[in-house]
Amino acid sequence: MMCDKLSENQMNHIGDNRIAFIQAGWHREIVESGQKSFIDTFVASGGTRNRVDVFHVPGSYEIPLQAKTLAQSGHYQAIVAAGLIVNGGIYSHEFVANAVINGLMSVQLEVGVPILTMVLTPLNFQETEEHIDFFTHHFVKKGNEAANACVQTLLNRRALMRDGS
Repeated sequence: MMCDKLSENQMNHIGDNRIAFIQAGWHREIVESGQKSFIDTFVASGGTRNRVDVFHVPGSYEIPLQAKTLAQSGHYQAIVAAGLIVNGGIYSHEFVANAVINGLMSVQLEVGVPILTMVLTPLNFQETEEHIDFFTHHFVKKGNEAANACVQTLLNRRALMRDGS
């Protein structure tokens, strides 16, 4: 969905929603580019910057518990999780990635608050200028995609509530 195709009514509805954005601390500069992109796209869709609350956690593994706490608070209509899980050479990255994604899915199904994920696990990441630049730009794209998915999810949920379904 493109932001410029929303009606004024839809954009007003998006502006009424409060979003939690959880960001892992590892590779902060890379992940933060996704956060900024998400916020810019969300605002372009009718949201307001002051209705996106950003929460920082040490790493991606801590995201699901933070998401559950925020979802249970009743303050947020959607939650976005962002992190970069890389292979540090000890094979734990696959276990961490699975735990994070499974944890986020469990939380959203249990609590009923949509959780969108920008938690990425690249096959081969090295802290070279080329990889840092590539993944920084990739997170910008993912932030845009997550904001558009968030907007569509909020509009879908609104339509269901309005129709009494």
